[in-house]
Amino acid sequence: MLEGPKFPGILGSGGGIDIGSSFYDTAYYRKLGEGSNMSIDSINSMQTSVNGGSMAMSRDASSVGSSDSRTGILNHPGLRQVPTPNYSVNHSVIRPGRVNPGLTDDALVQALMDTQHPTETLQGYEEWTIDLYKLNMGMPFAQGAFGKLYKGTYNGEDVAIKLLERPENDPERAQLMEQQFVQEVMMLATLKHPNIVRLVGACRKPVVWCIVTEYAKGGSVRQFLMKRQNRSVPLRLAVRQALDVARGMAYVHGLGFIHRDLKSDNLLIFTDKSIKIADFGVARIEVKTEGMTPETGTYRWMAPEMIQHRPYDQKVDVYSFGIVLWELITGMLPFQNMTAVQAAFAVVNKSVRPVIPHDCLPALGEIMTRCWDANPDARPPFTEVVRMLQTAEIEIVGAVRKARFRCCMSEPMTTD
Repeated sequence: MLEGPKFPGILGSGGGIDIGSSFYDTAYYRKLGEGSNMSIDSINSMQTSVNGGSMAMSRDASSVGSSDSRTGILNHPGLRQVPTPNYSVNHSVIRPGRVNPGLTDDALVQALMDTQHPTETLQGYEEWTIDLYKLNMGMPFAQGAFGKLYKGTYNGEDVAIKLLERPENDPERAQLMEQQFVQEVMMLATLKHPNIVRLVGACRKPVVWCIVTEYAKGGSVRQFLMKRQNRSVPLRLAVRQALDVARGMAYVHGLGFIHRDLKSDNLLIFTDKSIKIADFGVARIEVKTEGMTPETGTYRWMAPEMIQHRPYDQKVDVYSFGIVLWELITGMLPFQNMTAVQAAFAVVNKSVRPVIPHDCLPALGEIMTRCWDANPDARPPFTEVVRMLQTAEIEIVGAVRKARFRCCMSEPMTTD
């Protein structure tokens, strides 16, 4: 996304070009309890009162969304009401499911659980409608201007619960948020792959939207690298995780979709250290046309053609992957000594790219260089990226085995 004003609260991402905004993206949420260093490119911050409490807000130039997509995925057939039981005792509503006692004053949770209003679902996607009686709300772990992310359980499974508040006084913004809500539900319901985050269900109330997905205990790749203080992960693990991303994206592209916001914030780590791709709220069916709004993504990971508002295709995701691979190999934030706007200027006008370490495996350096080539046609498709990474993985395993063999041979011989 062209990094215009990001709506308050960022989870680990990146001055002040006011060109619109995406109101809906997990990456725009700041992890609760973390300092301002999570909002790397923050221009300014403010506090806004929400039901007597406060919600941290940071205004920066990191991402904006698309409001004029001409693709068919937003032409959804509409929303359908699903009646829910409404039991009343002494004029107080009994709410379905269970709610953490600490959330009694949480307006979003109360709006979701209030049985006075029936839930709504997407026509044709009724099987994905959340049964609120099976949903147990835990505490929030991230929040933004228009919503929060909560940990909880659904039918006994650990889940992440995204709640978004409908802006009452901004119909245009509310319409955009609804479009992106519908889009993410439809995308996640369609995408079924081991390296794509799994949809559990969704529903909508008059003032709140809810999407429930599987929960990633390891957080995002960017959070993980920050916890390691930007130290690189072991090379074999980095390549294995890069393969997870490449395989997931090969699947996404094979179905004709573009993610458009592939970055380490949107890559989730699971218990087995595998990676799953998340946040399809800004994804689109591929349409290589001027009518496809380029202001989607985040500058540090954004392909030059998107920054320049030129027509683009699936190769913008390949460019972003090259930056992600560099992150995994180095453990560092791309262009960390620049602001997001400076990085975009350098990428477009000076052909600047992250510096590949001198000791980087040549095969991996070649993948990065090809992926972030300024010419989209020169970038390899993800099917080829997968093959290149598999070759590099074999080379790494072979090198480790040789090193171990030499180590063993160098040990002094002992006799009985």
